[in-house]
Amino acid sequence: MQKRGRPKKVRYIQKMPKVILFSPRGKPGRPDEILLSIDQYEALKLADFQGFDQTQGAIVMKVSRPSFGRILRSARKNVADALVNGKIIKIGIGDTQIGVRSKEFISMREIGILKERRSADRRQFDRRTDPQPESPDQNMAE
Repeated sequence: MQKRGRPKKVRYIQKMPKVILFSPRGKPGRPDEILLSIDQYEALKLADFQGFDQTQGAIVMKVSRPSFGRILRSARKNVADALVNGKIIKIGIGDTQIGVRSKEFISMREIGILKERRSADRRQFDRRTDPQPESPDQNMAE
């Protein structure tokens, strides 16, 4: 069956995780598994481990802020389910396209520069698309 809708945007990660499987101890038998996608892993790492806010994390992963929030919420739900119910957490690529960044991490200064650039681009776009208000002089000449 073909996937419907718009294809997912490439999500950038800083580097692949060294450990891809976490298993609970003390639960008899083979516990259920939960797949934590690599973009969910990256969102958790950026927000909860490195302390980025959602806007900064979205800039690093090159996704929108709402998308970053959805990815992060889904990741937290999966990890909580695994911890509470004693499930194995398996980190995998899943159905997303991943672009690995060559840098170890993006500095807060670079994030600030990117934020400024985005807002400047947005202001420039708004100026081009907003209709210019008619000046009062034009109305009086008619």
